[in-house]
Amino acid sequence: MTHRHPLRRLAPFAFILLAAAAAPAFAGQSDDDDHVAAREALRRGEILPLSRILAITARHVPGDVIDVELERKDGMWRYEVKVLTSTGRVREVKLNARDGAVLEIEDD
Repeated sequence: MTHRHPLRRLAPFAFILLAAAAAPAFAGQSDDDDHVAAREALRRGEILPLSRILAITARHVPGDVIDVELERKDGMWRYEVKVLTSTGRVREVKLNARDGAVLEIEDD
């Protein structure tokens, strides 16, 4: 039996997750425009693709991703990724969306 990396299961949904996660960051826009704004931020190099963010997160906190948010706070884009670990603990990883630097890891 071949084991696939858990992130491969998310690959087809990466853009959908990115667009959904961007909703809080673009509160002034309609829900229909969220994916457009997220794609533009990605195109301009303001944020990394979700697949890169998930790979970085998995290196620091292995487990199943259960929630992703993209927001702009204090002039900086950041991702907040919630991970359910194999022990049943939920951890939140906060990352700089531009370069993927881990800003904080905390229990949720």
